[in-house]
Amino acid sequence: MKTMDRKIRIQTAFRFPPELLDRMKRMAIRKQISLNQLVEQTMDRETRLELPSVSMGPHIVEEIKQLHCLKLTRPTDEEFAADPKLEYLWKKYVED
Repeated sequence: MKTMDRKIRIQTAFRFPPELLDRMKRMAIRKQISLNQLVEQTMDRETRLELPSVSMGPHIVEEIKQLHCLKLTRPTDEEFAADPKLEYLWKKYVED
């Protein structure tokens, strides 16, 4: 038996095309989880900040800064407050 995740949840609503909703329901059944859990897991996976697995030496930071196609959106103050590690990394490697 799985223990319930006690994180606070905010009730919200989305509109999906019927075919997508049917596929999501079938996938949730196959995984033996609720539709809500499937949506939450998928959204979490797709929006999670993936940090590079290489050490961020000065040469790497400079190479990243030279990429003109790299457009980073600054996280909000609320996102920084919720994730101090994100704020630290952003200030250390993105903002000068």
